[in-house]
Amino acid sequence: MTVLIQILQFIVSLSILVIIHELGHFVMAKYFKTRVEKFYLFFAPWFSLFKYKKGETEYGIGWLPLGGYVKISGMIDESMDKEQLKQPPQPYEFRSKSSWQRLLIMTGGVLFNFILAMLIFIFILYAWGETYLPTSNVKYGIVTDSVGKAIGLQNGDKILSVDNQPVEDFMALTSDIVLNMRKAIQIERSGERLDIEIPKEYIPQMLKGRGHILYRIPFSPMKVVAFAKKSPAKDAGLKRNDEITGIDGLTFNYSDEFQTYLAEHAGKPVTVNLVRAGKNETLTISPDDKGLLGIRFESKPLNQIFELETVKYSFLASVPAGIAKGFTTISDYLKQFRLLFSKDTKAYESFGSFITIVKIFPGVWDWQAFWERTAFLSIILAVMNILPIPALDGGHVMLLLYEVVTGRKPSDKFLENAQVAGMIILLLIFTLAMYNDIAGLIRK
Repeated sequence: MTVLIQILQFIVSLSILVIIHELGHFVMAKYFKTRVEKFYLFFAPWFSLFKYKKGETEYGIGWLPLGGYVKISGMIDESMDKEQLKQPPQPYEFRSKSSWQRLLIMTGGVLFNFILAMLIFIFILYAWGETYLPTSNVKYGIVTDSVGKAIGLQNGDKILSVDNQPVEDFMALTSDIVLNMRKAIQIERSGERLDIEIPKEYIPQMLKGRGHILYRIPFSPMKVVAFAKKSPAKDAGLKRNDEITGIDGLTFNYSDEFQTYLAEHAGKPVTVNLVRAGKNETLTISPDDKGLLGIRFESKPLNQIFELETVKYSFLASVPAGIAKGFTTISDYLKQFRLLFSKDTKAYESFGSFITIVKIFPGVWDWQAFWERTAFLSIILAVMNILPIPALDGGHVMLLLYEVVTGRKPSDKFLENAQVAGMIILLLIFTLAMYNDIAGLIRK
């Protein structure tokens, strides 16, 4: 059910973003009196799920959810309609418009996606405000894995700053280190201030989900709410609503100590102390080879563990704050994109497709989370589309800028070949993304 909810949120979000993007092209084309032959949500090779015609435009829904398109008269696009281009140019065609008009038509989709993201951020800040976990309130210190410990971090360390600059939002700590290529983390350990150097090799590991710096939480009776498909605990007789209180008669101060103890006894039988229906009981369980019991526990809301900060905005205050958040998000995403081309970070190994995108949505329907993800994806869609790759908006813009600068328009044959080349490049990128997703599933 969780996966279905994630997929549904993704489809709804993608539909909104595609419609808005194509609406940008549509509005600009109409403004400059350019004929739009088709306006489609999703692609419709061979057949469409729904279509109707109003005026000169056919509106429809395709069956292949890889995006959408508007077919503009007299333009070489993914439809590769060459017959129309054999006819003399008509006043209503894209090719008959001035270069600056064609430029605005092609950037309309990207512009509308950026505007949508800003509007969503304004709405979010006005409706819910901004809640975050101050780094200074992470009172139990941090938790990290073997990769984090290899550079000198320890569970229980308290983060003071990064490159001697305070990080107000603890949840932004990891992204700040990665995106800004930080050099050192300042921590407090046993009352002593230490400087932990961040080697270059650490960043690629963080991009792969290793070495992350998480908040440490106290151990408390862990109520079982569900089991994994392969669950040593369920096989041994553990039941839902049982509360685990310790192992081998030991109690723990922090949850990571409990997990560490299990990892140290991977594949070996341990005695799990639990409370069932108000009675203390024990159960012998052998964790799997990764030290896991195959259990999902009931987790406390973050605001019951830490003191969170919430900033509320009036409508007038939310406008500049939302716009600023939009530009910050654009800047951060461009930094992420830059990492793809860095041989040191190997970020291309973390580049994912639809499977990765679906996973960013929560397993329950949360409107705030839904709109936050939609705003972020709107920015991704805009940035990806403005890349100077033929077949994308940015490819058309690149060729139009060439025309503006040189005064020479590329031939239709060149545009056709560029479109084909662009589609091949996009197919290769998509193949890489799918490979990374599938490889990630296999590794799990």
